Amino acid sequence: MVQVCALVAAAILAVLTVFQLALIAGAPLGHLAWGGQHKVLTPRLRVGSAVSIVLYGVFAYIALARAGVTAPFLSGSFTDVTSWVLTAYFGLGVVMNGISRSRPERLTMTPTALALALLYLVLSLS
Repeated sequence: MVQVCALVAAAILAVLTVFQLALIAGAPLGHLAWGGQHKVLTPRLRVGSAVSIVLYGVFAYIALARAGVTAPFLSGSFTDVTSWVLTAYFGLGVVMNGISRSRPERLTMTPTALALALLYLVLSLS
């Protein structure tokens, strides 16, 4: 069960990575991200998307390490604490996306953040 949660979390983060790459490339999907104020992201928001991609990689690695799919980079206790931090981070993401002014962002990113929060909760409790 824990490994399945880690793989699903990593898959969701991979899809988000492709989405962020599309935003960086200028796809008119900005209404789904970063508050939904720009159809095509500004250069500054594109940098934010690039940073997000790096973070998604770290987040996926933490999920996989927590489930024992891969070895922890630093230590098991670091992975344990980080998985709890990510649970809280995605929980906050549910709230932030839920109050977005962009209806499309609320409808797509709120459930995405909720799924990730629940997956990381299961990983953290394991």
